[in-house]
This record gives sequence, C-alpha cells and structure tokens, in this order.
Amino acid sequence: MTLFAAVFSHYRRHPLQLAALALMILVATTLWSGVRQLTEQARTSLSQSEQVIAGREQVVRVDGAALTVSDFVTLRRAGLCVMPWLEVPRQGDVGLVIGVDPLAAACFGGAGGAFGNSQIRLEGEPFVDISEAARMARELPAAEPPPSLALIAAGEVTADAVPAGYRLADFSRGPDTGELGESFLLNLDALGILVLLITALLLRSVYRLGIVQRRDSFALLHRFGVPPAQIDRWLVVELLVLSALCILPGLWLGSWLAGLLGQGFGRSLEGLFDAPLYAAPGQWLAPAFTMMAVVLVACLADFLVPGAHRLAGSRGKGKLAGGFLVTGLVLALLSPSLVWVFVAVAIVFAGAGLLTPALINRLADRAADASADPLSRWRYRELAVMARQLALPVVALQFTLAMVLAIQALVTTFEDTFDRWLGQRLEAELYVAVPEGRSGEAAARWLTSQPELQTSGVWHRVIRGRGSVSVSGSAPTPVDLFALSPVSSLVTSWDLLDAEDDPWATLTRGEGVLVNEQLARRLELGVGDRIALEVAGQQLNLPISGVYADYGRPAGEILISGALLPEQFRPDFESFSITPGTLTRAELIRGLEAVWQVSGMTVRDNEEIRALATGVFDQTFLLTRAMTVLTLTLAALALLVMGWVFFTGRNWYFRLLATWGLSRREVAAQLTRLSVGLTGSVALLALPLGIWLTWVLVHRINPLAFGWSLPMAVYPGFWVELIGLSLLIGLGIALLMGRQLRAGAALPVSASSLTGGER
Repeated sequence: MTLFAAVFSHYRRHPLQLAALALMILVATTLWSGVRQLTEQARTSLSQSEQVIAGREQVVRVDGAALTVSDFVTLRRAGLCVMPWLEVPRQGDVGLVIGVDPLAAACFGGAGGAFGNSQIRLEGEPFVDISEAARMARELPAAEPPPSLALIAAGEVTADAVPAGYRLADFSRGPDTGELGESFLLNLDALGILVLLITALLLRSVYRLGIVQRRDSFALLHRFGVPPAQIDRWLVVELLVLSALCILPGLWLGSWLAGLLGQGFGRSLEGLFDAPLYAAPGQWLAPAFTMMAVVLVACLADFLVPGAHRLAGSRGKGKLAGGFLVTGLVLALLSPSLVWVFVAVAIVFAGAGLLTPALINRLADRAADASADPLSRWRYRELAVMARQLALPVVALQFTLAMVLAIQALVTTFEDTFDRWLGQRLEAELYVAVPEGRSGEAAARWLTSQPELQTSGVWHRVIRGRGSVSVSGSAPTPVDLFALSPVSSLVTSWDLLDAEDDPWATLTRGEGVLVNEQLARRLELGVGDRIALEVAGQQLNLPISGVYADYGRPAGEILISGALLPEQFRPDFESFSITPGTLTRAELIRGLEAVWQVSGMTVRDNEEIRALATGVFDQTFLLTRAMTVLTLTLAALALLVMGWVFFTGRNWYFRLLATWGLSRREVAAQLTRLSVGLTGSVALLALPLGIWLTWVLVHRINPLAFGWSLPMAVYPGFWVELIGLSLLIGLGIALLMGRQLRAGAALPVSASSLTGGER
C-alpha cells in the first residue's frame, strides 16, 4: 500500500465525509463563480460602452423612423463622419454584443478613443464586426424585437452640417450612475464574500473532524517511520486533488448558473440603471485559484498558522466578542461609506461567531446546575459539549439563517412597497404615448373639450425632459424633469416621504416643486429648501413642497406644474394617463388619431405595464434568492453531516444510557431532544442577528447603494419557518443517530481518541 493510499484510506471508511466535502466545494464554487461572472459582466457593462461613446452624439431621422444602411450611405456621401452601432442579444446566452465597423471609424482620428485609428482590431466581446452582428440579428426568433441601428457622429459634426431630414441627438446607454452602480455591484460582491466565508467555516468544520478521527492513523504511520511533515504534504496533495476535481466542474456549473440567471439579471440591471448587460468572455483561471486558496486556507489553517487550533479555547473570548459587537454596531450606525458599513457587518458577524458557541455552552451549563433531574442534567452537559465541538458549523448555520432572514425581509418589504407604489403611479386605466413629431398640446385641448371626460373621467399630460438644479450657488446638477398638466387626482393620492400641509395645491399653483428621494439625498434637500431650477435657459427659484419615492432608478428627478415650462422648452417625451369614464376606448383612439393624423395608434392598459414592471423587479432579487437558498442548503447539509459524525464518534458513550437502564426508544428520544435543542438554540440566536442585519440592509446599505430607502418591516411568520427548518435539521441528525444506535460501537481505547476529546 502506498503512503497516499494509507492516508486516503480514511475516506474509504467514511465516504459520507468525502461526499460532503466534495459537494460543499462544488456547490460553493458554482454559486460564487456564477455570481462573480454576472457581477464582473455588469461592472464591464456599466463602463465599457460609455468609455467608447463618451461625449458622442448620434444622427437620427426627423420623422422618427428607424435607421437603415441606406441612411448610413447618405450621411457618408454627404461628408459626415459617422459610425454604425448595432446592439444584438446573443441567442440562448447572456448579454448583448455590439456590431461596429472599424473602417468607418477611421475618420474619427485620434479623438475616437477605442475606435480612433484605422488599424483598429476588435478584441472580443462585446464588440464584434457589424457583419457578424447583422448575421446574429437575422437568426433572432421572430418574437424578438429587431435590433435598431444607431449612427454615432464624430465630435466635429455640427447640427448645421447634418442633411435635411436628419438631426443630432445625445447618444448614451443610460444616465451617469456615479457611485450607485458600483454600490449595487459591491452588494453582490459582499454577498459572494459572505458565501465564501460560510463555505470556509463549513469546510473547515468537516475537515477538522476528519483530522481528529485520523489521529490514530497518523500516529501509526509515524511509528512506521513516516515523518509528520511528509504526512502534512500528502494532506495538501489530497486537498489539491479533491479541489481540482470539484472546482473545475463547479466553474462550469457557475457559468451555466450565470446563463440561467443572466437574462433576468440583465433586465434588472437595465431597470435599475438603464444600462444594458453586454456580453463578456468567461474567466476561469482567477476564480479557480481563488476557490483553491479558500479551500486550502480553510482546511489547513492549523498547519499554516501555528497555534490556530488553540484560538477557540483562548481566554477572554467573551470580552473580545463584546468589543467586536460594540465596535461593529457603532461603525454601522455612523459610517458614511458603504465599504465601511460592510466592514461593520463583518465585525459584528465576527463578534457573534465568537459569542454564540460560548453563550450556548454557558446557558447549558447553568441549566444543568439548576436541574434536579439526572437525565436533564446529562442532556444539558452534552449540549454544552456539542456547542464547543460543533462551533464552526453552528456559527455557519447561524450566519446563514441570519442572512436568509434579512434578505427575505428586504425582498418581501420591497415587493410590498413597490407594488403599492406602482399602483399609485399607474392609477389611470390607459397610457397613451404622443407619437414622434406630434403635438401634445393639441391632444390636451381635444381631451379638455370632451364632456365625458369632464363629468366621469380624469386625465393628465406628462411632459418629460431635462433641466439642472443648483442649491445656494453650487454647481448645476443635471436632473430629469417631470411636468404635469393638469395636476389631476390620479397623482394626488401618492404617499409622500415628506411634505408640507398641501403640497399638491402648491404644485398646481406653480408655487413649489416636488423632488424624488434620490435627488433629496444626493443634495441633502428637505421640505422648505429653495432650489434654482434651469429649464430651457429660464431660471426658476422655487421651494420644495414634498419628497416622493422613486424606486428602481438612480437619476434625480423634479416634479413641476406644466404651466411653468417656458415656450422654448422641447420635451424628450410626452404621454397621457387617462381614465376615460363613459368615453369608450374606441372613441378615445379615434379622436386622438384624428388630432395627430396617425393610424394604428397604440393605447396601452396600465395593468400590462404594471405586470411588466413587476416582472422586471422580481428578477432583481432572483439572484439573491438563489444564493440564500443554496447557502442555507449548504449549511444544513454541513451541520447534518457534522452532527452525524459527532454522534457517531460518541456512539459508545450514548449506548451507556442503555446500560444505565434506558430503553432504546428512550435513548433515541434523549438524543432527539439533544440535537433539536442544539439546532433550535442556533435558530433563536440567529434571530437578533438577522433583525439587525435587516435594519442595516434597509436603513444603511440600501440608501447608500441605490439612493432610496425602504420601510423597516419584520415577518415573524418567516421566523417560525426558519425555526421549523432548524428543528427539522435536528430531527434529521436524530434519525441518522437512530441507525447508529442499532449498530455496534467499539469502546475507544482512551478518551483522547474521542471525537473532540470530551466526555
């Protein structure tokens, strides 16, 4: 028998431990690498295309028709420097690819950035040759909307040089998200790190128990002349082989997971930041080495850091845990930076991880001292032993339960709040967009003249554009402008975050404005503050009458009365929200088509828009839900395996209960109460940590990451579900132990050979 076979023989006797290690490495790699791939892809998407087209304008048709190749030919023949830009979704895969023409970019010269020289080489996704993008567009399913062609203009192209029938327009793939986009991605990074931390704790716990069980084997090999250093080297080789066999399939599964969640994640990214998710080449080497390092450090920390295994027994652990908790709580409350909030969360988790096993141990010892029943006293003492010996999986389960509880509260609160907010925003029955080049004013006059709308219906006109805001002489801040004309009862029922006594009357009179929460937070504005608003060159100085919620977008927005818009203002977009009352839908469509002189006008039911928006925001948290479920599965599996291993190592000791006069059924009942008591205690201790983490997510992380806040809400019904799940895990351990009790168990030679060395 070779030395490696002798070292590895432990797993032939304990295949469940090997399967648990392999499964945890595989699932953790899948989860973390999938999230990392989506996060890196989103980070690239938020910056890459904007770097290429920064400061660019595009040429569009005045009649609003889609551009074609013939338009490109016309513009080039007129002497304009333009380059085609075609975005196409990858069929059956994640993200968009961008078709460009490198030859057409030659005229951009040195100012063209990535496209500014005639020797340009396409360096992979998301940029491909436009012929390849056109081929991909032709292969799209018929149900997919056809990609639209954009023509980017060089900086020297002026409005006067553009031929008749065309005009210049801004070309941007979304607003400047500033730190919000990075904060959003930092949230995902932090969640991925938490998954790695929990995985490391679980791996270490299972591996350390295996090492304890193998001490006699190592001692025997040492007596046969094998140096301990050589055994350590083979343990490293063993882990490297196991990691390689599990990490590589995990990376492939992570890529599959990213593809499965990518379409919904892309829609979420576009809904949150108006930024598309572009395609990106997969990376394998860095994630593989990262995961390999996590496995090695978690499992071999005792070898890498001398004395690390004695850290758990060091004195002053309670004071250290208390110091961590106080420091983390204060830092989370006062920190102005998202990064430091995450540091605070890590410090609190470290304090809770140190405190939980010690707290269970102390409470169990006190309960044993206070109990007069010998069996109860034995059970409490054994619970204290379990808390010490299963400290790592116990802490990992507590962290996971707290994370699941907090994220579930955040998601549920967001869904409830968003659904209520969306219902207020879509109070009208119908939504009508003003066609390109048509007059919204003419349609407003026609609607005003309809007696049915005056008696039983209600409507308002929405005018969107751009403006800038300055406060106390500060530099102007670009904002989205949202004007209502008239201010109807469809909006006066909005729940405002802060407002004066009658903000809607003030808005109707044109004596005040409303701002969204994002702008109020960014500029530190409140009700009563005056702002200088510039619209189409005209200055308005008005007080803030109210602050309204505006979920799902980072841009600052101001709501004003349409009567304040100057005549020279040119809206970017106009629409009407209408509840027609006794006016039929057919009559409404015929009347507006006559006013605008168009045919086939589309009138959308707001319920359809609501369903679409709800679907997009459901996808926003699909990734976090998948992560929490898989992480909870990992923690439950690890504690199940660890509990079984622990009980198996002490089987001979538990069988003494039968020797003392208990029946097998009574022994099984005692073990069930013991295992359920442990997992139930972990769940109860996870509740305060989960409630605190919910507060941090709602009141600290969410405003810093997205620019808007949510109400704090807890859901005790879900607490009951988590406690029930923990009790099921305890029952699972007890059922597995029932099998062990029916089998024989050899008496160990010495107490030191026991799992954990305690009795």
